[in-house]
Amino acid sequence: MGMRPGWVGGLVEESFFVGCAAHENRKKNEKNIFCLGCCASICPHCAPAHRHHPLIQVRRYVYNDVVRLDDLERLIDCSFVQPYTINSAKVIFLKQRPQSRPFKGSGNVCLTCDRILQEPFHFCCLSCKLDHVMAQGGGDLSNILYVPPPDLGSGGFPRFENLRVDGGDDDPGQVTPNSILEDYTAGSASGGSSGGGGVPRKKKSGGFFPQIVLSLGNRRKGAPHRAPLA
Repeated sequence: MGMRPGWVGGLVEESFFVGCAAHENRKKNEKNIFCLGCCASICPHCAPAHRHHPLIQVRRYVYNDVVRLDDLERLIDCSFVQPYTINSAKVIFLKQRPQSRPFKGSGNVCLTCDRILQEPFHFCCLSCKLDHVMAQGGGDLSNILYVPPPDLGSGGFPRFENLRVDGGDDDPGQVTPNSILEDYTAGSASGGSSGGGGVPRKKKSGGFFPQIVLSLGNRRKGAPHRAPLA
């Protein structure tokens, strides 16, 4: 697939959660911020130098980059990209996730990579939607990009909530192991918003795939039971 243009190409192609060379001796120096003005990933220590640029925070779930849907949908039409709920916030994945083998069963699948999806979504991540739209439109993304992006260059673009660089225990760029990742299916407004209409469905025959819920480390053990004394 050809290069994605502008900031959107940088967002899905940049490497995040690697050490910042400019602040290699500082704690909390992972690049978990994307600067739309510079089309580059930066760390929290770099952020003050970009304070007049629109910034978006990237988070991680199990070694995969995610962005809050509320932040991203101000910049690009995210309709038909399957969102997930992590720590009560809706997010979407930026890139394809590895699959052990292609899905060969029945159900609704991603139009780009064949990953199993919930209805009515067509894409598992932002990158897959970009590739599909570019393939269908001859490399043109203008019909899904909001140009100029809303609040770009103004003080209204969302900054960071609870972004900490002081060595605190909470790192907003890393979703904790106790997080719950689940499909968001209840009447998603993004799944039916304008700009995504007319995208053809891709199915491998009819069928139902149950809702995926991944929960790590939050199972509670029952109270121990002692054997009665003789």
